[in-house]
Amino acid sequence: MTAPGTRAGAPAADADDLDVEEALALVREPKDDGDTPVPTPARAERRHERHRATPWPRARDIAARAARSGSRRTPVSVPLADALGLVLASPLDALTDLPSFDTSAMDGWAVAGPGPWEVGDEGVLAGHAQPDPLTDGEAVRIATGARVPVDTTAVLRTEHGRTDAQGRLHATREVVHGQDIRPRGQECRGGDQLLPVGTLVTPAVLGLAAAAGYDTVTAVPRPRVEVLVLGDELLTEGRPHDGLIRDALGPMLPPWLRALGAEVTAVRRLGDDARALRKALTASTADLVVTTGGTAAGPVDHVHPTLERMGAELLVDGVKVRPGHPMLLARTKEDQHFVGLPGNPLAAVSGLLTLAEPLLRTLAARPAPEPYTLALREAVHGHPYDTRLIPVVLRGDHAVPLHYNGPAMLRGIAAADALAVVPPGGARQGEETELLDLPWAAGGIGVCFT
Repeated sequence: MTAPGTRAGAPAADADDLDVEEALALVREPKDDGDTPVPTPARAERRHERHRATPWPRARDIAARAARSGSRRTPVSVPLADALGLVLASPLDALTDLPSFDTSAMDGWAVAGPGPWEVGDEGVLAGHAQPDPLTDGEAVRIATGARVPVDTTAVLRTEHGRTDAQGRLHATREVVHGQDIRPRGQECRGGDQLLPVGTLVTPAVLGLAAAAGYDTVTAVPRPRVEVLVLGDELLTEGRPHDGLIRDALGPMLPPWLRALGAEVTAVRRLGDDARALRKALTASTADLVVTTGGTAAGPVDHVHPTLERMGAELLVDGVKVRPGHPMLLARTKEDQHFVGLPGNPLAAVSGLLTLAEPLLRTLAARPAPEPYTLALREAVHGHPYDTRLIPVVLRGDHAVPLHYNGPAMLRGIAAADALAVVPPGGARQGEETELLDLPWAAGGIGVCFT
């Protein structure tokens, strides 16, 4: 299987790095003296490929818009236990007043009228029926969350009361009418809108829905994703040997896709088999099919020919980004898309965040993250005409670039908090650079691999 981005006849080096001709072109401007050599067919083909590739920001926009082109996805009713990370498709309206009765906010005594008070024998506990009313001069022990007796003036906290030798209750500080009582409807009234359509279901949203009496919520369903791992050279266990390498993407992609809000329906290993690839794509009912490897033009890179035979609509064919430039996006069916990731691990991560993340986010109706920048602690070498994605760790108000950021390397991304988006030409030390948070490093919903 040809490494992603490798050109026929090219040395087996880092295919995402500049070759010698490209590097020389950066420092050697052609002179208009009649001696400039005529471009060879190979050079012309490389220039054509660069021209055809989609700029990185536009590729992400195309992926997001592609998800809006199909038929509208039908909302589903989801039990609260399964709703984390989904987006509400209907407003969350209060089914009752909250609280639904006058409630004690503290452990202590419910008191009526001015003190001192005679304390009754029976206490009031949470979860019990309505207690007997109080009359002036009476008090009763009460627990947090218990129903407040009718005609209660206030709740006196345990630490703010004392009893005398006759058992009468005295306040050790002023008692204010209504203190430490949560009145019925304090938070909301039945029918109030608690949360609008489009709200991301976080743990706090689950708590609010449960408190409001919901057992299920109406939400946008998770996009269904099928992962097809290509390549005859991949091992599923043990150490690399005899030209075979471990498959890093099979274990990595499913949890990453789940962190992006997807439901991974299957992970299948097809090897370098064009017939098996076409059969799998034709039979798939997933919203998105993701493949690994096979996106270049080598003798066993079957992705492009297979898509062409299927009549798929190619939306993005190569992106001006390093690593990962031979990634692609296609529409294979009316309501199905295809993302072809390069086979090199970090290049595949680049493709995942460039094409799969915007598409999945739009399918799931999740809000786009707010873009932000940080200053780079060190200068970063850039590609002359492509965006670079560089793993970084966040330290205070700076992003620190990590080493081991080659297309085939995972050591840098494994330690990273984010990817820095380095524009063509590179970035200087201290320059503000856009960051893409990794789902588990951003805090919030992304840490939940559901």
